[in-house]
Amino acid sequence: MLKTIDVIFVKKLLMICFPNAKINLGLNIVSQRNDGFHNLETIFYPINLKDGLEITNSNSNEQYQLFQTGIKIDGDPSSNIVIKALELVRNHSKVNIPNIDIHLLKKIPTGAGLGGGSSDAAFMLKLLNENYQIGLSNNELVELALQIGADCPFFLYNKPAFASGIGNQLEPIDLDLSGMYLLVVKPDVFISTKEAYSMITPKTPTLSLKDIVNRPLNEWKELMKNDFEDSIFKKYPQICKIKQQLYELGATYASMSGSGSSLYGIFNKKPNFQKLFSNNFTWLSSPNLNY
Repeated sequence: MLKTIDVIFVKKLLMICFPNAKINLGLNIVSQRNDGFHNLETIFYPINLKDGLEITNSNSNEQYQLFQTGIKIDGDPSSNIVIKALELVRNHSKVNIPNIDIHLLKKIPTGAGLGGGSSDAAFMLKLLNENYQIGLSNNELVELALQIGADCPFFLYNKPAFASGIGNQLEPIDLDLSGMYLLVVKPDVFISTKEAYSMITPKTPTLSLKDIVNRPLNEWKELMKNDFEDSIFKKYPQICKIKQQLYELGATYASMSGSGSSLYGIFNKKPNFQKLFSNNFTWLSSPNLNY
């Protein structure tokens, strides 16, 4: 069963949810596919860095109005990923969805490898399905999510998972990082997914991430790799420097998330980082990494 999202109802006219980010624990690019995509393996881990997403019934004559605050998202609002989710549901369902106002508060950086956009879209699918009693099954939600992005279905389940294929084949794993601190650092660097993949030579890993993640956390540094790092670090040395700084701060494990450009460190003790990353976006979790 899909995890029920946290919601707030007010007179059945208002609904709020809080789409959360994820980090990638390791990322191996295994092979290139005939369709131009790549087979990979990674571990998605949900974290409690969250956006805010609210829908309300609208008095406007427009099918939707999007109001976006927080971190600025460039581009036409009509191309926003939550609008794509709305249009997919409208086209797939026979249930009438009234005109709505959508309020999106962005706290998850974009272009960071944290899955913020995919999370917003997945939560929008669930929000509409539950609020308007559309009745989409779990499988139908997954199919719609796949039309938005390969990692979008993960946020429907929102539990630690080993991902393979193009990131759409999910296998739940038993992983609990409770009691650790997580520090996320996002420099002012944008790396497109296309650019990241263009610099990669796929290869089969010698050790599966499913095996590595069962090792003690202090062994991950030597065993768990993100294949994007070598090429991206060469092109953007400032990103490599942040990873080094995370280890100098005492991280037990540090890595770039996804294709970047954010990095994270996992710490046993609360790191003192305020002056070190003053020019970057930073976020520090509480001692409970669970979503």
